[in-house]
Amino acid sequence: MDSVFASIVQAPEDPILGVTVAYNKDPSPNKLNLGVGAYRTEEGKPLVLNVVRKAEQLLVNDLSRVKEYLPILGLAEFNKLSAKLILGDDSPAIQENRVATAQCLSGTGSLRVGAEFLAKHYHQRTIYIPQPSWGNHVKVFTMAGLSVKNYRYYDPTTRGLNFQGLLEDLGAAPAGAIVLLHACAHNPTGVDPTVEQWEQIRQSMRSKGLLPFFDSAYQGFASGSLDADAQPVRMFVADGGECFIAQSYAKNMGLYGERVGALSIVCKAADVASRVESQLKLLIRPMYSNPPIHGASIAMTILKNSDMYNEWKIELKAMADRIISMRKQLFDALSAKGTPGDWSHIIKQIGMFTFTGLDSDQVAFMIKEYHIYMTSDGRISMAGLSSKTVPHLADAIHAAVTRGC
Repeated sequence: MDSVFASIVQAPEDPILGVTVAYNKDPSPNKLNLGVGAYRTEEGKPLVLNVVRKAEQLLVNDLSRVKEYLPILGLAEFNKLSAKLILGDDSPAIQENRVATAQCLSGTGSLRVGAEFLAKHYHQRTIYIPQPSWGNHVKVFTMAGLSVKNYRYYDPTTRGLNFQGLLEDLGAAPAGAIVLLHACAHNPTGVDPTVEQWEQIRQSMRSKGLLPFFDSAYQGFASGSLDADAQPVRMFVADGGECFIAQSYAKNMGLYGERVGALSIVCKAADVASRVESQLKLLIRPMYSNPPIHGASIAMTILKNSDMYNEWKIELKAMADRIISMRKQLFDALSAKGTPGDWSHIIKQIGMFTFTGLDSDQVAFMIKEYHIYMTSDGRISMAGLSSKTVPHLADAIHAAVTRGC
């Protein structure tokens, strides 16, 4: 008897996670995975921060801790500390109780809850996302019922920001449309606006009543400074306007598998924030009821203890600095080889990813001949590199670029 699901077709691999599947199947001892955005040490190993281990030990040794359900919106103290981390200690929005925050399932879950809220409660159903953007953005917003459109962002000729195109596209967007903004370390390009450009973006958006939705996946992980990486968000909050912020602790605390995140909605008034919070509860309850306790407890423990917080900042800066160092080493290696083209974008871009400018044929060549795995758009995770593997990558890029010349 045939299965009732016999007509279901095989789905394609996720374009990002599928890179790891292919990498795992490759028997080559020289293989290198630069596809997935997860930090690696100089030895190529996953890292658990010392401060995270300390926090976990404290939690394990605290015999008063139980495994009861959290409230629908999660750990209240974690939510307060998360809002403070992104908005700043002295944020008027926090002091005036204008922020509704929900603990969610990392950055993706925060984006999805925010998208569901907008689809249900906001008058505009169109969200503009940068071209290109993280591969999951389109799916998250579309599945929530929003219509996704693009605004120009990356300029392949300069391998930098298409600022004029960005302003034109946002200027042409309908009043009230939602705009997704990467708070820092734009994924996949590593290209961020300058502070002056952010100010122009803010003015342009506010003049048209566009609603900003920030995706903050890399606070502190891009520049090594928590405050510098939060500056664009704080600029938008300082003008008293409303905005959405999805936060993730996957990268900056290395809590990938714990799924720790928060959605903050900054409102114009405290009574509005209170009503927004009540509706968030109605949304989350039939979705996953309430979030998990362990990862958020780790983050909360670190954020509320000044010694641990300072230790975290030091470890976070060390991770950011290692990535910056990998950029310089790769740039130097390509320069030493005389690889054709201008590779300065590698050191100009910021954060975990570099948009190399390699095309899909060159990527396929590097996978086949050098066993170096990355997404087909040429995005590489700098965090997956080490001093030992930089020469191998430089050889592969050089071969890919000069092939057929």
